[in-house]
Amino acid sequence: MMGTMKAIRVHQFGGPEVLQIADVADLQPGPGQVVIRVRAAGVNPAETYIRSASYPSLPSLPYTPGTDAAGTIASVGAGVTHVEPGDRVWVFVQTGANGTTGAYAEQMLCAAEFVHPLPDRLSFAQGAAIGVPYLTAWRAVVLQAQARPGESVLVHGASGGVGVAVVQIARAAGQIVIGTAGSERGLAAVRAQGAHHVFDHKTDTYRDEILKVTGGSGVDAIIEMAAHLNLNHDFNLLARRGRIAIIGSRGQLEFNPRGIMSKEATVRGGTLWTMPTDDLHMAVAALNAGFENGTLTPVIAEEIPLAEAPRAHERIAAGGAHGKVVLVP
Repeated sequence: MMGTMKAIRVHQFGGPEVLQIADVADLQPGPGQVVIRVRAAGVNPAETYIRSASYPSLPSLPYTPGTDAAGTIASVGAGVTHVEPGDRVWVFVQTGANGTTGAYAEQMLCAAEFVHPLPDRLSFAQGAAIGVPYLTAWRAVVLQAQARPGESVLVHGASGGVGVAVVQIARAAGQIVIGTAGSERGLAAVRAQGAHHVFDHKTDTYRDEILKVTGGSGVDAIIEMAAHLNLNHDFNLLARRGRIAIIGSRGQLEFNPRGIMSKEATVRGGTLWTMPTDDLHMAVAALNAGFENGTLTPVIAEEIPLAEAPRAHERIAAGGAHGKVVLVP
C-alpha cells in the first residue's frame, strides 16, 4: 500500500500564504530516476518571484516549489548505477526538467544526472545551499566575468547566498575580492569570508572608496545581482576592458551605451535554466573539489521548518539574510 509524505503545494499564484502544506502520495522512481529523502531544501529569490507570478516562465498549477535539496537516496529506478539507497547527495534541478518534483517536500523525484555526492564535511543544510547560489556564482566569476588570479572582483550584496559563494570562489582563485553589504553585521560576515575590502553600499561615498582601493584604475570584474539599480554606475567603477556579469535584475533601467564604449567593456548575462550541460559538469567538478578541500563552505542564515515555508519567503523578500535560508522537513 502506498504511503504519504508532506509537501508544500501552491494552488494559486499570490503572497507567501499560498504556500500550503499537504499530504501527497509517496514518490516512485522510473527508469533513470531517483527519489531523494529530503533533509533540507534551499530557498531562492526566484521561487518568490514564481510564487507571485512575476517571473518570465511559470509552472502549471498546482506545483511544489524548489530546485535545491540535500538528503539521502531513498530509492533508484532501473539503469541508475552511480548512486544507491542511503547515499548522501545534493541536488540541483534545472526548471522544467522532465518528471521532476519540487524540493519543498519530504521526498523529491528527479533524473539521476541531477544528484551529486555530498562531501562528508558538509551538513544537509549546507548541501541544500549549494545549487543555485554556488552554480550561479562559479559560472559568473569563471565563465562570464572570466576573472583571473590577481585581478579584482567586485560583488554587490556579498552577504547573501550568492554573494557568499562569489567571495569564496574568487578568494580561492587568487583574486582580490571587494564586497559590499548594507549593515554592520553584513559587513562583518563578508569580511569573515575573506573579502579583502568591504564597503557599506548604503553610504553615498562607497563607490569613491572602491575606486580608491584600486588606485583609481577601477575593478577588473563586477558580479552584478541588481543591474536595474547599479549597471550605469558599474561602468564608472570598471577598469578599461573590464567585464560585468549580470546575474540578477528586478526591473528596467535607462541605459547609456557610452559606458560600454568608453571602457571597452564586456557585459554578459545568463541564467542557470539555460546553462549548457558542459558548463554544469565543469561547475559541479570545481565546486565539489572546493567543498572537499575546505576552500568553499556554504553559510546558513536560518533553518526553518517546512510547514513554515511562508515565513521563509518573507525572510528572503525582506533581504539582509547573511547566508542561506533553508527549509527542513
